[in-house]
Amino acid sequence: MVPKRDRVIRPLPPVWVMAVALVAVAANLRIAITSIPPLLDAISSDLGLSHAAAGALTTLPVLCMGVFAPVASRIAHHLGAAGAVLGAVLAILVGTASRLAGGHVVVLYVGTFVCGVGIAVAGTLLPRLVKTFFPPERTGLVTGLYMLAMMGGAALSSAVAVPLADRLGSWQASLASWSVVALVGTLAWAPFTVRANPHHTPDEEGPGRLPWRHPTAWIVAAYLALQSWCFYSAITWLAPTYVEHGWSRGTAGYLAAAFSGAQLVSGLLGPVLSDRADDTRRLLLPAAILSVVGCLGIWLLPLAAPWLWAVVAGLGQGAAFSLALVLLVHYARTPEASGRLTGMAFLISYGIASVGPLAMGLVRDLSGGLTPVWAVLAAIGVLQALVVLRLKPDLRRVD
Repeated sequence: MVPKRDRVIRPLPPVWVMAVALVAVAANLRIAITSIPPLLDAISSDLGLSHAAAGALTTLPVLCMGVFAPVASRIAHHLGAAGAVLGAVLAILVGTASRLAGGHVVVLYVGTFVCGVGIAVAGTLLPRLVKTFFPPERTGLVTGLYMLAMMGGAALSSAVAVPLADRLGSWQASLASWSVVALVGTLAWAPFTVRANPHHTPDEEGPGRLPWRHPTAWIVAAYLALQSWCFYSAITWLAPTYVEHGWSRGTAGYLAAAFSGAQLVSGLLGPVLSDRADDTRRLLLPAAILSVVGCLGIWLLPLAAPWLWAVVAGLGQGAAFSLALVLLVHYARTPEASGRLTGMAFLISYGIASVGPLAMGLVRDLSGGLTPVWAVLAAIGVLQALVVLRLKPDLRRVD
């Protein structure tokens, strides 16, 4: 075996080729989750699931995103980040394709779990790859494209999930059809992995310890937990809420797409504005308020302006999530510290938030309707705003 230092390492592909490969993978990071809610009533009816059990179909991937975020860094340490992402997108491909046999409950949940692991590993490592392989003057653009692909995939899958089920004849085929996007991601990323992975050199210190004793890390994790609880609960139960109000599944899916589509705007605008803000609370507070207003509208006046409430809530959630990514960089002294802060914050926040869709489904089972869910989400949004007040610019950085 030729020692690594003596290998002939080929140059990296052009920047635009790497960007295309990154976008092809990023498009898969929400589809496995957001393609389910518009079909949730049909899935529940066919399989005899309670609303709490159906909510677990979005709970599982979110839980995986928390549990496997720290594991992703260890996998990358041994295999290289690019190789780890290739394995992750293959997992999404297998998990999504397995939903064709989703009529078997065990297969549906196992496939969803496999998707969740893939999403967790790829979602944790892609930002690191942006910093590693792209020139500094291109990282903002590439990050924007990465967010655009992720949120665009979420909006598209919400919009066409029901039409696909009608065209293909079943919700199983609709869910499994998104494996085509995962296949494209695999084919785009594999050649990049061959060129990029040899450039990987494991860190001498390894992935490092998570900052469990750092108070700033806990505040950031608390913010992310509340924001993620609201987002994943909203994306799970928005469409079913309006199906309960008499809407068709297709129209309710379009409403969920409007919710995800609004995030494209605020998700791209938030980080841009944060470069000019000395205090990110000036952006975080309006984002939390928008989310609360949208939830209150769906709770109190659901049929008065449903499209407005969905867009307002989506604007708030999109900005809140993208700004959370800024916090993970802002409150860390070094890139390595940022990685450790991200691992801890994702483990805590997604671990807690994974309970959200299931808990909100339990609220529906106990109350007999989904309307009270939005009162709970509005209250959580208020708590999120209170945590924002603690995110002062001069908080001690994680090192």
